[in-house]
Amino acid sequence: MRRWYGQFFGFIAGWLLLRHPVGGLLGLLVGYAFDHDAFSPSRKPAPKRDAPPRPDAGNADVDWAYRVFDLSESASDAQIDRAYRKLMSQYHPDRVASAAPELQKLAEQKSREINAAYDRIQKLRKK
Repeated sequence: MRRWYGQFFGFIAGWLLLRHPVGGLLGLLVGYAFDHDAFSPSRKPAPKRDAPPRPDAGNADVDWAYRVFDLSESASDAQIDRAYRKLMSQYHPDRVASAAPELQKLAEQKSREINAAYDRIQKLRKK
């Protein structure tokens, strides 16, 4: 069960400390963060969703390749091509050439990942 009392007590404390309705709003926001464990030191980072495949992964790299495009294995070739073109138009390094270097590096990584997934699917489909 999710906690609720952080929001309630945060609202009351914020209102009383700042003596203004804005204080209540700030307290409500802090209480919301408390209820959702934002201040907890035991909070683990979210697992990486699109990890590149390992060579000994077996069937996991097939699942990874389809997950990159957010498609199922029963998707048609046209759907895969459409998803590939859409993602490449979004993450192509030439598209972000004038952006910050960090964004350029991220776009290069993502486009490499998209190309690897597309190549893997094409190899599987030709068998």
